[in-house]
Amino acid sequence: MAFASFDSKSNNAPVSEINMVPLIDVMLVLLVIFIVTAPLLSHSVKLDLPKASAQVMSAQAEKINLSIDANGVRYWNGAALSREEAAARFMTEGQKTTQPEIHLRADKTVPYGAVAETLADASKAGLSKIGFVTLPDAPAVTP
Repeated sequence: MAFASFDSKSNNAPVSEINMVPLIDVMLVLLVIFIVTAPLLSHSVKLDLPKASAQVMSAQAEKINLSIDANGVRYWNGAALSREEAAARFMTEGQKTTQPEIHLRADKTVPYGAVAETLADASKAGLSKIGFVTLPDAPAVTP
């Protein structure tokens, strides 16, 4: 660093070095501000939480494929049965601890009454995981 002297014989050229003292002062003030405010930024509450272990639940819901053809005949996983038999099976499935998923496939020409009766029987048995299975529309072909 160059320091100015009181000698009048030396040239009066300006000092070409950066004065670092103000920069260091600003940095020290910022450091003090961060040291003071850093402990105030943590909003955590000191707790002594209990320790516990848990096992992963691996029980997956059973899937039941219920189909209704155009004549109103019901099929439970491919086996034909009557409405009363389907209602009895719904009751036994409703008693299980893990509720099964029912995948309902109905022919588009089947009367809605058969579908509504099946949904009512499942609801009476306490089953609520019912999904309607459909085929996706064919994509539109543009010439």
